Amino acid sequence: MTAEMKDEKARAAAWFRTLRDEIVAAFEALEASHDTGPFSDQAPGRFEVSETKRTADDGSDAGGGLMSVMRGGRVFEKVGVNISEVYGTLGERAQNAMAARKGIPGMKDDPRFWASGISLVAHMQNPHVPAVHMNTRMFWTPHAWWFGGGSDLNPCIEYAEDTAHFHAQQKKHLDPHGADLYPRLKEWADEYFYIPHRHRARGVGGIFMDDRCTGDWEADFALTQDIGRAFLPAYLPLVEKRRVQPFDDKDKEAQLVHRGLYAEYNLVYDRGTKFGLETGHDANAVLMSLPPLAKWV
Repeated sequence: MTAEMKDEKARAAAWFRTLRDEIVAAFEALEASHDTGPFSDQAPGRFEVSETKRTADDGSDAGGGLMSVMRGGRVFEKVGVNISEVYGTLGERAQNAMAARKGIPGMKDDPRFWASGISLVAHMQNPHVPAVHMNTRMFWTPHAWWFGGGSDLNPCIEYAEDTAHFHAQQKKHLDPHGADLYPRLKEWADEYFYIPHRHRARGVGGIFMDDRCTGDWEADFALTQDIGRAFLPAYLPLVEKRRVQPFDDKDKEAQLVHRGLYAEYNLVYDRGTKFGLETGHDANAVLMSLPPLAKWV
């Protein structure tokens, strides 16, 4: 059995909050600085922040978080940066108990859990600017703890140099943790973000890990932090470069169709979406990842 790990939980939750604050500030700065090109005549977007709550079946507090969403900005059509810290009994709602506990050792005997993380999805105004996803999290039970998450790029109009930059930043931040780590997490992302019923990936990949527990909490936490630190230098330069490009109706059509692909993945395959809904977290926060508009052909 693991210890309660109160200090480690507090440090992880605090880090996710710090990362959230840095990203929100950077995204609002992008909005303020966009003064030429498409959508620059609109008011700069700002995040609307609301608390989310999770309540146990007996009405007791079971954690919650912050949902930060920006809609209709100059650069971002919809972006959410959510953090959460939830706890209680996994699968306490009878209809979800088996699904939520599946594959987690020891949960049949002691189903207590704690989880905290950050989740980000950005859908952009300009079709030349790639959509993006990032999340990192820590999960604890009386029997185990682990980290998970990563980030991946989802352009509807692909630029090889953008893909190369995004991956280079991931590699740069992962290499200090072992030269073999980036190739393994890249391959994992390629497998995880694949859409079987479409026979294709949902984007151009990135990095992904799950169930990360080497036995060295400090080392695994440091890796998780560097996955988060890689995000802004990997993504911001792409936004700054592409947000000024003109686009036409054909480009916008490609964006809407690609968003349909993104929605299919998140609703059918994404592990985080399933976990959030199965454990009773705020549905609006869980489904924040869905695009504001999409199209199917």
